[in-house]
Amino acid sequence: MSTDPARSGELLLPSGDALICTQAFGSAQDPTVLLIGGAASSMDYWEDGFCARLAAAGRHVVRYDLRDTGRSTAYPAGAPAYTRKDLVADALAVLDGVGAHTAHLVGISMGADLAQRIALDHPGRVATLTLQSTTPGGTGGPDRPELPPMEPRLRAVFADQGPGPDWSDREAAIEAMVEGERAFAGSVFDAERSRALSARVYDRTADMAATQTNHWILEEDGSSDPDPAALTAPTLVLHGTEDPMFPLPHGRAMAAAVPGARLVPLPGVGHQYPPEPLWDLVLAEITAHTAR
Repeated sequence: MSTDPARSGELLLPSGDALICTQAFGSAQDPTVLLIGGAASSMDYWEDGFCARLAAAGRHVVRYDLRDTGRSTAYPAGAPAYTRKDLVADALAVLDGVGAHTAHLVGISMGADLAQRIALDHPGRVATLTLQSTTPGGTGGPDRPELPPMEPRLRAVFADQGPGPDWSDREAAIEAMVEGERAFAGSVFDAERSRALSARVYDRTADMAATQTNHWILEEDGSSDPDPAALTAPTLVLHGTEDPMFPLPHGRAMAAAVPGARLVPLPGVGHQYPPEPLWDLVLAEITAHTAR
């Protein structure tokens, strides 16, 4: 792993006790769009081509590695010394570091949760929200019986208590990452593209074991779950029609819960970052939404 982020146009920005690796596309004079990733995924999953096309549409696009991913500060696997409150603070530190007081937030899965928390606690810093692969009420249960649970194939993945790969073994780790993506994806999935991206992720990640472990075991910090009904920023909801974690009714419920929100289904997409065949649709929607 290179320890010189400047070689790839990346910056290390301070946030509390951490350094957060950040990269920007386009002109800082354009409206800023902050891309917030999901659990256990570095900024690489917001692919270069996706970011470049959004920047070409007149947006200052900023992506970053969450703690324990990519080149940001890593903690011992199994012992993350931070909470979601720190992850919210990290996003604000990134905006401060790139000189953006207000931004359009685009968050996926856990990143959508973080985006909502920022919008609720710091509404003056959020121009719009785009929330993908999220839910207003978990994976189904007695409090929201109308929301279906995750699909059996994904439940089996979470129930597997096997030892997992040796994350220090590059080839084994890459193969495990591809299969992990496949489990969450819909029918729009390119295994070879996933393998190339996983190799890039592996090669610039400080500690793969920490990446694959720590976000899933964050301790409660006393904060309540975001209330979608309290959101005031204009909101776009993107949701895969084949999401195995939060089936499409979760996306419909999310759009119904946020005042004035609009749902755009993503055909063939699972619980995954926008795949290249859907970029035309996703980028058109984000560009139009962030023009508000």
